[in-house]
Amino acid sequence: MPVGRGHKPLPSPADQVVAVGSGKGGVGKSTVSLNLAAALAERGLAIGLLDADFYGPNIPLMVGLKREKWQGDWEMARRNAGSERPRRPPIERYGLKIMSAGFIIAEDQPLILDGQTLPFLMRQLVAEVDWGMLDFLIVDLPPGTADVQQHLMRLLPISGAIVVTTPQDVAHLDARKAVQMFRSAGVPLLGAVENMSSFICPHCNQPIDVFSRVPDSRSIWSLGVEKLAAIPLDPSISSSGDSGVPQILRHPSSLQAAAFREVARRVVEKL
Repeated sequence: MPVGRGHKPLPSPADQVVAVGSGKGGVGKSTVSLNLAAALAERGLAIGLLDADFYGPNIPLMVGLKREKWQGDWEMARRNAGSERPRRPPIERYGLKIMSAGFIIAEDQPLILDGQTLPFLMRQLVAEVDWGMLDFLIVDLPPGTADVQQHLMRLLPISGAIVVTTPQDVAHLDARKAVQMFRSAGVPLLGAVENMSSFICPHCNQPIDVFSRVPDSRSIWSLGVEKLAAIPLDPSISSSGDSGVPQILRHPSSLQAAAFREVARRVVEKL
């Protein structure tokens, strides 16, 4: 049975649900998802962040969360509730309500799911979470175009999608597949973010292309995809993620933070 068939869509936990996807891993999709969510929260909006990258959930590390303590709190809440199944409280961090499979499993524990189990885990992380009233729910999808992405698009009423890519030909090759996936599913494509776009030389202040750029004819821009922002490459983004503080909060005056705010502005404008 195909994943998602026979399962009813869930009521939307937010006014707008935005999926952030990519054709391949390693392009900074989770970084974009987290900083976009933080930039939207800066605007006074109620924001939820769903880490739906079930096989490699990185959001908990990127916001410095202690998963074991949260899981213990949830188990205590279940015991106190008796036989009634309580809705899980999301973790609140940096003004965001966050849920991730990484809160359930150990940091180095693989999540092994089959096509029958996956839909139920997805529903657990969406329907059994007390999100409250959200303006936006940002969904950090796993890379690629496989079962998780397909099922989530059936499970949630997605208002729009963002594709994350880097400048190289191989990244755009896979990003084109993600673009076509969203379009074939009838999900409005808000645009794409080019991450690691260039490196700004600290001496001459000129952009340097660290990665070779895709020919225009092979890029996702040739498909009519709008470029929402180009995020310059900088070591501070990596160190921000490792430190558990989003770039937009740790280095609020950086070029990268300004680019993330531009993405947030345009998402609000479009939706």
